[in-house]
This record gives sequence, structure tokens and C-alpha cells, in this order.
Amino acid sequence: MEKIKTTFDLEERTFQFAKNVRLYIKRLPKTIANNEDIKQIVRSSGSVGANYIEANESLGRKDFLMKIKICRKEAKESAYFLRLIYETNSAEYEKEGCVLHDEALQLKKIFSAIIIEKSK
Repeated sequence: MEKIKTTFDLEERTFQFAKNVRLYIKRLPKTIANNEDIKQIVRSSGSVGANYIEANESLGRKDFLMKIKICRKEAKESAYFLRLIYETNSAEYEKEGCVLHDEALQLKKIFSAIIIEKSK
């Protein structure tokens, strides 16, 4: 996994997040629980960036805010499943999982700040 770089290009940052999640989960043990959690994290991590792209192509302020709220929701969901994955697997997966979990929380905070700013 590449080191997560803080970047101001949010489209690129959300893409790197989804990519790094996919690289992380490839190394996880193939258990029933992991397989189900992996399905969820793949969807939510990719949805963060996809909805941000849609927000940038929005039809107006309300549409933009709705898409950004979805980005925030998907980032929260990603953080949840990342935590679930790294806390239910062996310690060798914890550090990388924590880094990804932190990135999901950072993205959530960024989207929250955008929502606050654009709601004024």
C-alpha cells in the first residue's frame, strides 16, 4: 500500500483512498466474516469518490449538498467497516487498517466542513 498523502485534490484523494482499501483487503484472510465486510467496504470506499465526482457535476446547490452528504455518509460507513475488519483480524492487519480508518475519518471531517460552508 502506498503511503497516504494529504492532498488538496479531493477527487484524487478519494480515489487513492478507495484504491488503498482494495490493496489492503486483498491481504486479509478469506473468512466468512471478512468476505461480508469486504463487500461492504469495497462499496462504501468507492462510493465516497464517485459521489464527490457527481457533486462536482451537480445541477445546483441543493443537489451538491445532497451528494456531499452522501460522501460523508459513505466515509463514515467506510470507517466503521475498516475498524471492524482490523479489530477482528490479527495484529498484523491493525496498523494499515488504522491508517485507512484515520483517512476515512479525515474525509468525513472534510465533507462535514464543506456541508457547513455551503449551507450558509
